[in-house]
Amino acid sequence: MAHTLLDKVWEKHKVGTLPTGQDQLFISLHLIHEVTSPQAFGMIKERGLKLLYPERTFATVDHIIPTDDRSRPLKDELAEGMLQAIEKNTKEYGITFFGPDSPHQGIVHMMGPETGLTQPGLTIACGDSHTSTHGAFGAIGFGIGTSQIRDIFATQTIALSKPKVRRINVTGTLKPGVTAKDIILRIIADLGVNGGIGYAYEYGGEVIENLTMEERMSICNMSIEGGARVGYVNPDETTFEWMRGRPYVPENFDEAVVEWKKLASGPDATYDDVYTLKGEDIEPMITWGITPGQGIGITRTIPTPEELPEEQRKTAELACAFMDFEPGETMKGKKIDVAFVGSCTNGRINDLRAAAAVVKGKKVAPTVRAFVVPGSRPVSDQAEAEGLDKIFLEAGFEWRQPGCSMCLAMNPDKLKGRELSASSSNRNFIGRQGCPTGRTLLMSPAMVAAAAIKGEICDIREFEEEE
Repeated sequence: MAHTLLDKVWEKHKVGTLPTGQDQLFISLHLIHEVTSPQAFGMIKERGLKLLYPERTFATVDHIIPTDDRSRPLKDELAEGMLQAIEKNTKEYGITFFGPDSPHQGIVHMMGPETGLTQPGLTIACGDSHTSTHGAFGAIGFGIGTSQIRDIFATQTIALSKPKVRRINVTGTLKPGVTAKDIILRIIADLGVNGGIGYAYEYGGEVIENLTMEERMSICNMSIEGGARVGYVNPDETTFEWMRGRPYVPENFDEAVVEWKKLASGPDATYDDVYTLKGEDIEPMITWGITPGQGIGITRTIPTPEELPEEQRKTAELACAFMDFEPGETMKGKKIDVAFVGSCTNGRINDLRAAAAVVKGKKVAPTVRAFVVPGSRPVSDQAEAEGLDKIFLEAGFEWRQPGCSMCLAMNPDKLKGRELSASSSNRNFIGRQGCPTGRTLLMSPAMVAAAAIKGEICDIREFEEEE
């Protein structure tokens, strides 16, 4: 019987089975940032422990770093304290740190792939739920908590229960205006935010195979929003060509590719569940509520409670009350106050190109605050080399420095009052964008850009037809 990629990677990294029934899993690569690592460093210091394999841990700064003024000390004392802590700890323990002035600085889930640290067949852990992003390369990425960061520091292992595997096939082709972000929002809307609990999601089918690596990363990134701990795509020629020449890839790259090809799930691999979605049935998506699963196609209306399963009705009622929306309404025409292009979901160069293509030669609506925040320094440099920054600035967007920014707003980039945000980020929970009363709508970067220009939510396909 052929095994899935998850089976192969898991068995290769399994140290043993613990009395709890969990497996002790060796972690190939450990990525850290400034927010969840200080407590873990404190824990090992209290116990007098050393880092077992400091060369397997890499650090960056992304969550709290300002995207405008980075002069030191940072204006936010807490942020400055976190930055000083990671600078001190990485130096003390011999960890490579891509700090604010590094050419590799950026959101941790972009730094790994861009440097070539993220490779097929690795187990990757980070104190951030969106570590599933790295699965786009055929790696198995786990978001972990502080105590597990401590465990990796001390033992390079963590205790985990092996998930089941759900194969998600996206077949056929996509229609114009439909992006990777729309694919994953549709999957989450169909399967639910709890649908993936206990599963790893393996994405495949013609649509997935034809996506770029950046697009695959967007999909794997939001696996966690669907309840799955892990999301991955089998590595292929698209994977290998994207990786070639990056700083940390193996010197014997072609030989490594031969081994990486063996990792892919076999044609007769056995799955615990299979879900199939026709690419032609997906349209531009937008969320209307307070979970990523409360999403609809842009031509649809907000569902009435009667249309929903009973267990979803209460949350839907809470969502409509919080968002000031009514069941049966369309999302088109909703006035927005803020437009945000960025995050580890959609802060890559292809995302910025897509948004720039929409806004070129136009102006942001006078009632809208609009931000573009590249996810990493390499993306920022590439965008500026292509003149994308000028396109955004001329349109009335603010062009910022790399970081997490308004995705979770652990920095000055926050919503205010009851502002409604069109966002390319990954979560629309209450308070997610830095304000307990602010409201967030998730959509693709092109949809965000179009909303910024019109001052309201629109169908990107109609927007493009008008031009």
